[in-house]
Amino acid sequence: MLSPDLSPKEAWVTWAEVDLDALAHNVRQIRAFVGEKVQVIAVVKADAYGHGMVPVAQAALRAGAARLAVHRVQEGIALRRAGIQAPILLLGYAPLAAVPQVVDYGLTPTVLTTDFVDALHTQAPEGFPIHVKVDTGMGRFGLLPHEVVDFLRYVRRYAPKLRLEGLYTHFATADEADTTYLHHQWQAFQEVMAQAQAAGFAFPLKHACNSAATFALPEAHLDAVRPGIALYGMRPSLEWKTPVPLRPALALKSRVARVRVLPAGSSIGYGRTYRTDRPQRVALVPVGYGDGYVRALSNKGYVLIQGKRCRILGRVSMDQIVVDADPVPQVGMEDEVVLIGAQGGDRITAEEVAAWAGTINYEVTTLLQPRVPRFYRATR
Repeated sequence: MLSPDLSPKEAWVTWAEVDLDALAHNVRQIRAFVGEKVQVIAVVKADAYGHGMVPVAQAALRAGAARLAVHRVQEGIALRRAGIQAPILLLGYAPLAAVPQVVDYGLTPTVLTTDFVDALHTQAPEGFPIHVKVDTGMGRFGLLPHEVVDFLRYVRRYAPKLRLEGLYTHFATADEADTTYLHHQWQAFQEVMAQAQAAGFAFPLKHACNSAATFALPEAHLDAVRPGIALYGMRPSLEWKTPVPLRPALALKSRVARVRVLPAGSSIGYGRTYRTDRPQRVALVPVGYGDGYVRALSNKGYVLIQGKRCRILGRVSMDQIVVDADPVPQVGMEDEVVLIGAQGGDRITAEEVAAWAGTINYEVTTLLQPRVPRFYRATR
């Protein structure tokens, strides 16, 4: 990420503003919903869904999150180098060659293979915590239910060097209105937990709920929940109803770089996919897919200028877009342009942008590129 310290916000043409107070509010709302006995594991992988991993992690911990979760070893290392001491769970695959880093930086790995267990045993200190993931129906990373107990018995050979701290799963359809498969997975995980207990295994941290399941399936809160998208004030899906008030944490902004009136019959952008049918006032905005503002928004998306919606005309290019400025007769150079966020009495959400682009809000913010600086705001 380019550091905003290199120049003031006024010198950037496109930037993101991240409201850490909003993020802290969301963490507190989740904590209140799940209760004091349930830990919140804040998921900050993929640069905190594009919001900036280190500032977000720090804010989430200050607001009451007990732990953090990332996907890759390098993400965990970056958090440790930033001075974060809280437990950090690795949700994804770690190569055998990364075992020394996992140990040296005190990361908590998800362990699924005997090779990794063997390597970890030779290098880890006494009581090193590990988590085991159960694939109850996602079909990706994790042990199948019938494999779990035998694997736990293998790990137990290395006790107390390796400590079985966590057992978890991940739900595939918690954000859908039809909860049939969600309950199927939950039942499968309950059966695995019972089998593990019967075989003499106890886990201090059993966890299953992502953002959607945290609110849709309270009986599955167990010892901890793992909110991701809800931390950032976004909805897991359009089918999902927000049971607690969440506040969007990110705004994406740019500036008007040029204003002019194009004659009737003018073409705009690569491929001439838009042609004016009248003299039309247009504004040039320096943002494009090089910033993570995707090409699929061509001729579909809208921005806010002076609180008015202005449609994208022509294709989104790498560095700039052209928008219809007719709704804003007094549009001027360097007027603020809001691509995500509020202006005047209107707001463009990440969910709207995702719908225009035919994708999901997770991708909209996660795609924001390093050349878009993040400016952070917090009052506490």
